[in-house]
Amino acid sequence: MGNCADVLLVIDLQNGVCYDKEHLFELEKLLAKVNERILLYRKLDKQIIFVQHCDEELVPGEELWAINAKLDVQAQDFLIKKIHANSFYKTSLKENLDQLNVSSIEFCGAQTEYCMDATIKFAHGLGYKNLMVRNATSTLNNPFMSAEETINFYENMWSHRYLEFI
Repeated sequence: MGNCADVLLVIDLQNGVCYDKEHLFELEKLLAKVNERILLYRKLDKQIIFVQHCDEELVPGEELWAINAKLDVQAQDFLIKKIHANSFYKTSLKENLDQLNVSSIEFCGAQTEYCMDATIKFAHGLGYKNLMVRNATSTLNNPFMSAEETINFYENMWSHRYLEFI
């Protein structure tokens, strides 16, 4: 796990996303994997950015909006609030990345088919080199596919098109 990007982007691993009516698929494994990546980035003195979705259920300052307590969030980390699946939409993310002179982003978080997919594809369109560790995203079962099938479907679609797996 020595490969990494300029920044680590952790998307929507908030209480209200991790524990909706059910837990995200393999939540504990995901949180452990994200913390491993956070530890690597800290050792390499690289920036970590946490993105938090805001809506009528995920209200800033409330418990459901808070980042999962099992994640290693520290004062030097950037925090971005968003109102759309795309983490770049009406946020300061692009400006923060420009200030840090970022050319590559590593992604992890939730939900695979919504905020992860929208942000990965938009970042690709902006010209960033996108990286991800396999199974560093999760979601819930839906009427069409299990969570595991959804993750596999999106990881297959992203691979060599929108990001590289490390």
